[in-house]
Amino acid sequence: QVQLVESGGGLVQAGGSLRLSCAASGSIFRMNAMGWYRQTPGKQRELVATITGNGLSNYADSVKGRFTISIDNVKNTVALQMNSLRPEDTAVYVCNADVTVYFSGIRRTGDYWGKGTLVTVSS
Repeated sequence: QVQLVESGGGLVQAGGSLRLSCAASGSIFRMNAMGWYRQTPGKQRELVATITGNGLSNYADSVKGRFTISIDNVKNTVALQMNSLRPEDTAVYVCNADVTVYFSGIRRTGDYWGKGTLVTVSS
């Protein structure tokens, strides 16, 4: 019922910047929160940053001061501006959305995930 599509990943040198975007589509009644997680082989998926529909954000300690998350409630998109990238930021970045959908007269809240976009930071 909700699809998330990420874009903006790629290869960048240490110290560089990238901007990730995620667009949500479907029977969206209300976007409660969106966020970014990242995953590397052999490690658990970890939270990078989240933001509520009214703009309250939360960041992992490892990215505070370097990454900025923003949300557009009209377009149902979330962006992650990543500056001062480090090799340890290399991962697949996955978009998440906490969404209330409205379908066939029923409202239901669920958690949705994108397929991910690869960010590689070279030293």
